Amino acid sequence: MKKQIITISGIPGSGKSSTSDLVAKKLGFKRFSSGDFFREIGLELEISINDVSKRAEIDPTIDQRTDAEIKKLGGSEKIVIDSRLAFHWIPESFKVYLDLPPEVAKGRILNNLKENPLRKESENAETHEEVYEKIIHRLESEKKRYKELYGVDHTKKENFNLVIDTNKNNLEQVADIIVSEYKKWLTK
Repeated sequence: MKKQIITISGIPGSGKSSTSDLVAKKLGFKRFSSGDFFREIGLELEISINDVSKRAEIDPTIDQRTDAEIKKLGGSEKIVIDSRLAFHWIPESFKVYLDLPPEVAKGRILNNLKENPLRKESENAETHEEVYEKIIHRLESEKKRYKELYGVDHTKKENFNLVIDTNKNNLEQVADIIVSEYKKWLTK
């Protein structure tokens, strides 16, 4: 049975947070960000988000803690969840993947570091090269962990109801596409 839940995945910098905020606002839904949740874990542990990923490779309780939070949200309605694995934990959600090359994402992240205090505190990087390196490392770490823990490849686009290139569409367009496709999906 379909739920009034939209799960949004994608690589770091693809626009998950901004898109989730706008989609939730347009629909009057609540919003949850597993990235922010993960960053908070990093702040608790006094380490960067990349170091949280490294630690999670040897300590599965970090991913399990995040996943447990998302699974709880699966019982909700009218929520947008920004998360790499929410599509897996809530299969009856409308599943969206935001696609963007890491070469473009690095610029977005570097700009966001200046504006977002939580991201700035947890993702210390100064140059495009540093950000790119961290994106690639995080993607490799997540892909390895999720495959080992759950047998899931969170980058396979066939896992999703909708894939959007966020390099070819601006934020407003992306949100409008998601809202439109979500409403169609609900009535099918």
